[in-house]
Amino acid sequence: MKKILTVIFLACAFVFAQEGSIKPGFQAFSGALIKLKKADKGFHKFMLKVDVAPWAFVAQGEVQAPGGDSDVLITALFDRALYAVLAYIPDKIAAGSDGDEYNVGFFDMMLYYDEEPTRIRNLSFKLLPPANDSWAQGILDDALQSGSLLGKIWSGKYEREITKASATPIDKAKLEAMQRDRQEARAKALADKRAREEAERQARYGSEKVKLKTTMEDNSLDCSSRRLSAKQKRLCKMNRK
Repeated sequence: MKKILTVIFLACAFVFAQEGSIKPGFQAFSGALIKLKKADKGFHKFMLKVDVAPWAFVAQGEVQAPGGDSDVLITALFDRALYAVLAYIPDKIAAGSDGDEYNVGFFDMMLYYDEEPTRIRNLSFKLLPPANDSWAQGILDDALQSGSLLGKIWSGKYEREITKASATPIDKAKLEAMQRDRQEARAKALADKRAREEAERQARYGSEKVKLKTTMEDNSLDCSSRRLSAKQKRLCKMNRK
């Protein structure tokens, strides 16, 4: 009996230690990004899809409005009174095939109607390209298990953090701006790379010219000398023109 109690105590201690080490982050998304179907027995099927770095996922599930009204959430979409808040573990990052980093540590989500939490069931997450390889999926699976240790995170425990995230939800305009910023950053990085390669090429070209000049002065060689490489012969003939 004592051994059983010891095992239970150690298991509980491990769970509490794990829970204390997990600090969730929250990201809000505008209701304009949510697709909502008509209610069936009080629940609407919904989908939230985001595919702009640092996010690449689809969240799906069923949602019921506070009080069970089957029409209020459809109206809320048009009134911009509905939004989603994603709960994730910030340090669970995966590299996408495009070279960008993606947050793949999400473990829960809530839809809010007029700042009041709804009821969600059958919630699931699916990773999207370019951050959906087996490594990223493993990180997501670990996050889902770790997040379950936090219990009911929407019951007021993280109210301050959720309220702060809800004040600045990501909407279509922000997604477009994020996409534009990524494209501009990639274009600048490519331009910088090409500029460095050109500078290195010019440096090598200049070095060849100096080397050729020194060789010609020291050895009085002509442009057809066997001591010159094919590239040096071309440079020599160019300089003689």
